[in-house]
Amino acid sequence: MPTLHWIGKEKVINHYRDVPFRTLEHKYRYPSVETGLRPVSTPIRHTQTNDVSGNKIIHGDNLEALKALLPEYEGKVKCIAIDPPYNTGNENWIYNDNVNDPKIKKWLAQVVGKEGEDLSRHDKWLCMMYPRLQLLHKLLSDDGVIFVCIDDNEQANLKLLMDEIFGARNFLGLITRKQSSGSKNDTGSSKVISTADYILPYKKNSFEFLPYKVKSDKKFNLSDDEGNFSIRALEMQGGDDTLPLRSKMGYSIYYNPLTKNVKLLFDYDLKKKPAYAKENSELLKEGYICYRPRKRGEELGIWRWGLETFIERFNNNQVYFDKERVYMKERQVDFINKFPEALLENFLNTKGTNELKEIFETKKFDFPKPSELIQFLLTVATSSDSIILDSFAGSGTTAHAVLNLNKEDGGNRKFILIEMEEYAETITAERVKRVISGYADVAGTGGEFDYYELGEPLFVENNLNPKLPVEKIREYIYFMETKLRLPASDKKDNKYLLGVNSGVAYYFFYNPKEDTELDYAFLKTIKTKADEYIIYADNCLLTTDFLQSKRITFKKIPREIPRI
Repeated sequence: MPTLHWIGKEKVINHYRDVPFRTLEHKYRYPSVETGLRPVSTPIRHTQTNDVSGNKIIHGDNLEALKALLPEYEGKVKCIAIDPPYNTGNENWIYNDNVNDPKIKKWLAQVVGKEGEDLSRHDKWLCMMYPRLQLLHKLLSDDGVIFVCIDDNEQANLKLLMDEIFGARNFLGLITRKQSSGSKNDTGSSKVISTADYILPYKKNSFEFLPYKVKSDKKFNLSDDEGNFSIRALEMQGGDDTLPLRSKMGYSIYYNPLTKNVKLLFDYDLKKKPAYAKENSELLKEGYICYRPRKRGEELGIWRWGLETFIERFNNNQVYFDKERVYMKERQVDFINKFPEALLENFLNTKGTNELKEIFETKKFDFPKPSELIQFLLTVATSSDSIILDSFAGSGTTAHAVLNLNKEDGGNRKFILIEMEEYAETITAERVKRVISGYADVAGTGGEFDYYELGEPLFVENNLNPKLPVEKIREYIYFMETKLRLPASDKKDNKYLLGVNSGVAYYFFYNPKEDTELDYAFLKTIKTKADEYIIYADNCLLTTDFLQSKRITFKKIPREIPRI
């Protein structure tokens, strides 16, 4: 398989392992659980740390934030939708596309070293993306999918990068999206004017697209005199009709508006007369045979597929009528082939720009994606209880799409947004607040989220960070041991008990100011009865035989604390 090489690759290929694990500091919940909905300008700040909303907005370096999510979310995220910097070289854009953001430059200097000074903007972009994609791969569920938006500046590089990390066999096909009608900046340029960008979808392993129900804006009331319909396959509309060359593939269909039955005639001779007229004389009398042209001079509408296929779709509400045409939803197996065409006209960036203007009453971003685009992807990629992650959150479009879709279908999808820039609260979180509470003439979706900042690292030079609250360390260790949240303290036992799970009692005997020792005196303070005991301490004064006889496993701090 072809692989991609660039300056600095050897320095970042395993860097995700060395990224420090940081805790997440809970800042506030919106809306406040105590007071319900409040004006978006006055969120209630409180110190509640028991996260029950499931929705997160995290401000901080997305590399470290992704690492912080691993204990709880590894292998659990159903859909990842990211819109990383396109790397156009335009420093004036708010996204700082040429990857010269001071934080990224500092990171490159630390990780890549002196070679970083010689990197091209493409090298920098690849160095930045590689470890982030590795962590995203870990977070994605086995039946999950990732959508990565990109344009022609890095599309070729991204494809090889994704092939390497996610596997070329998991590529689901390049999606082309029409983003604009043309760029004024390209007028007079010798370059081809680009009006499209791309979305690269990759599955983790077993993902399949879900059926997408087309939304019809037209209402059609079936009555006795409206039983004749011109039925054409979608691919035939607006194009050359090659059906006369393949007449044996054609079938006429009639629909009875009284019984709502759909039946198939035997054949059609392409001369505006149904074949087997005698056999279908009753249908002809009823006027339900489909041989009325759509427009003057056109051949009759003919459906080229079999009866069972049509009836199945009709019964599943996948056929959409108006007075001139009948539309049919694409088959699921046709979805990937039809996907690019479906996206071309419906999701221009102007929709995203106008959407943000309506929310904030002023322009905030250039070329934002419309929430309808992300909602469309979520519709075909997620179930009602999926977790959705966006680690390049920008203006918060993904959360907007999740909230809209939940309101539309009654789902309980959860979003996680990560934004590195300082506008994480003033734009990203603020937009989500307004979507929840309502803005302009748009009703609120309801919902809530918790806002976090990246906290202190868990380890400093291979030792536990003394600045970190002990409770944060306790939460981390218990979760790494059990994959469960730390329960409330049991006051009947000593303060070092973490909890009991599956017959195992966990103790974290730790004091940041002095070493601790597992000895007979400590064992006398244990009140909880369990089948086994796992006890963390700095040292152990008990013999191996004694520990085994009491079903105790000793783990040394900090060496045996699980690392991510």
